[in-house]
Amino acid sequence: MSDLDDLSPASVVVAAGRPPRRPGASVNPPVEFTSTYAAPEAGVAYGRNGNAVWDAFEEALGHLEGGHARVFASGMAAISATLALVPAGGTVVTPRHAYNLTNVLLEDYREAGYEVRQVDISNTAEVVAAVEGADMVWTESPTNPMLEVADLRTIFAAAREHGALGVCDNTLSTPLLQQPLALGADVVVHSVTKYLAGHSDVVLGATVTGDHGRGPELLERLTRHRTMHGAIGGPMEVWLALRGLRTLQVRFERSCANAVELARRLEAHPGVERVRYPGTGAMVSIEVAGDAAAADAVAAGCRLWLDATSLGGVESLIERRRKYAAEAPTVPEQQLRLSVGIEDVEDLWTDLDRALRAALPG
Repeated sequence: MSDLDDLSPASVVVAAGRPPRRPGASVNPPVEFTSTYAAPEAGVAYGRNGNAVWDAFEEALGHLEGGHARVFASGMAAISATLALVPAGGTVVTPRHAYNLTNVLLEDYREAGYEVRQVDISNTAEVVAAVEGADMVWTESPTNPMLEVADLRTIFAAAREHGALGVCDNTLSTPLLQQPLALGADVVVHSVTKYLAGHSDVVLGATVTGDHGRGPELLERLTRHRTMHGAIGGPMEVWLALRGLRTLQVRFERSCANAVELARRLEAHPGVERVRYPGTGAMVSIEVAGDAAAADAVAAGCRLWLDATSLGGVESLIERRRKYAAEAPTVPEQQLRLSVGIEDVEDLWTDLDRALRAALPG
């Protein structure tokens, strides 16, 4: 039993991954800049295989998710390593709405002879019916950018019954809102770039696997993939991510509070036809009154909100996702994805309200 097991996540993000406590010890782990190590038979031989700051970050994230973490060079590196667990020519069940590069990569898999079954992840019966014969069930909850919510416990139970791996991209929820391993997932994936690091200054990813069942084997396979494909994070980037993780609770709490209030006000706004908000988290999607041009005008008309891709930083971002060719065609053209940051909520509202009113038809 870890001495952190009885702590809340708000305490774990601060306490986990610290050096041992002893007189004169550093509070923070050092940044270890080296490509090689002396006497390799005594431990790590080469920088592709390990680094002390990786260990610290992986310990902290592992505690938060209830498993064993591995940090990767990017979210896509973590996604690629996880999809590589599917046997050649295998079958993957995936949400029709998901991070668009996940679906782009799965299209490459389809062209290589894999079967890819896209489902409405919020329709549990449809997902369960698609699981039979599958090798992996990939989930997001909420989905990006449509913010649909999945019954993860039921879906992962069905996956396990049929021998399929259950995977959850937990980037949008973070381990503060849900811990998919506890709901039956085999692998959790994160874009560390987003909420975990939280300051839009690093590109990293991570996977997390459990202690039991297939967990140890999957951890070994993911670690080997990282090493053999060179999908490693630089020590400075991982150190920055660990520093960002320390404030995850307070950042996310503020962003979520802002998102709840903005979603409530947007429901009654004349410039908004529909609000998508799952009730938790810091992401909101809106469909503006008008067409794609009107949505673009709203994004361009904001002064505080930044018209940019990505999400999960301290700054609020706004973006029309359908401007990207790879985005799912079922995402409305006039939809804007809002990544709500930690600014003053009244300033955020004033800025967004002004841009929405300026773009109203007529």
